Amino acid sequence: MACQLVLQAMEMAQQQNPAQPQPQQLQIELPAQLDAAYSNFVVIQHAPSEFILDFARILPNMPSAKVGARVVMTPMHAKLLLRALQENIEKYEAQYGAIYVPQQGEALANQLFKG
Repeated sequence: MACQLVLQAMEMAQQQNPAQPQPQQLQIELPAQLDAAYSNFVVIQHAPSEFILDFARILPNMPSAKVGARVVMTPMHAKLLLRALQENIEKYEAQYGAIYVPQQGEALANQLFKG
């Protein structure tokens, strides 16, 4: 995902500045000691120059949730993330079928975590 997001950003930059040479290859390093953080809840905030995503894990009958990761990005990268997620959800659903999402609204958290 990150690779796709970076490549989309570079494509947009190339369209805006066609005189810049395009990089041939992007290498992503995944540190060996990096632990995955599971999240089933995200708080999204924004300011004029950035989006802040706080990823947390909510468990049934637990009164609090600890943020496990915070990601800060520019509005452009947030929009590119939205595009990359949409494309990947479409690919996932084409392969595995539609993803079920419960009824939207304030009751969604109750449906997911208190039932």
